[in-house]
Amino acid sequence: MHEFSLMKDLLEKIEKIASDSGSNKVVSVKVKLGAMSDITPEHFSEHFDEAVLGTVAEGARLDVEQMTDVSSPTAQDILLDSVEVAG
Repeated sequence: MHEFSLMKDLLEKIEKIASDSGSNKVVSVKVKLGAMSDITPEHFSEHFDEAVLGTVAEGARLDVEQMTDVSSPTAQDILLDSVEVAG
């Protein structure tokens, strides 16, 4: 399943950021969906909520921004924009 692989990769990045920051709790995550990424913010949120159960990101606030520029070099990508960790 494409979404499983996508969430696994994203979660690995989030966990590394938390670990590198010396934190065991992620407060918020901001993601940008490329205009041609073929996933809606709602669908992404559902998969994210499932993927983070039992991880440092469980309960984190998720902010999903849908980009609109189809000519952007990242139009097909899902970009991790920011991660806020607990101090």
